[in-house]
Amino acid sequence: MAFERDMTAGVHSIDTPLGEMTALLSARGLHLLEFSDRPGLSRHLEPLLPCIDTFSGTHAKRHLNSLRAQLTGYFRGQRKNFDLPLALAGTSFQLQLWTLLRQIPYGETRRYREMANVMNKPGASRAVGHANARNPVAILVPCHRVLGSDGKLHGYGGGLWRKQALLALESGSNSFEQG
Repeated sequence: MAFERDMTAGVHSIDTPLGEMTALLSARGLHLLEFSDRPGLSRHLEPLLPCIDTFSGTHAKRHLNSLRAQLTGYFRGQRKNFDLPLALAGTSFQLQLWTLLRQIPYGETRRYREMANVMNKPGASRAVGHANARNPVAILVPCHRVLGSDGKLHGYGGGLWRKQALLALESGSNSFEQG
């Protein structure tokens, strides 16, 4: 990775059963949570780096501790919702979609077409897919719960195997007990 993982800078590594994740937190909340090996991670991170000095402090550390605890609970199958504040930046279309993604219940899926219809933008399935791919906060903004119009798994920045594992966890057919 091309950036420094400095605890005072707000960029943090978090180990999960599906691999290391990179988180960027500030006093405002979580700006980014992605699998560290995601292709294009730097594309999501680089626009945030000029503000890196604002991403430190007591609140950011509190958010980090909360994020780690909530992710642990999620992977153990004990947490279905997250209550960490998010500090998302995107277009109005992206922000609208990301809000709707957070309303998809744990263990359920939607299709791109359904999401476009809910947004009152029938025919915008492709735009929904592009906005879904730009989601900077994996798992907490559950873009993994969106399937193609054919009901199959399509695209996931962290890899289709992770999308499949997350959906299996949420369906109760898989668990990740951590020590």
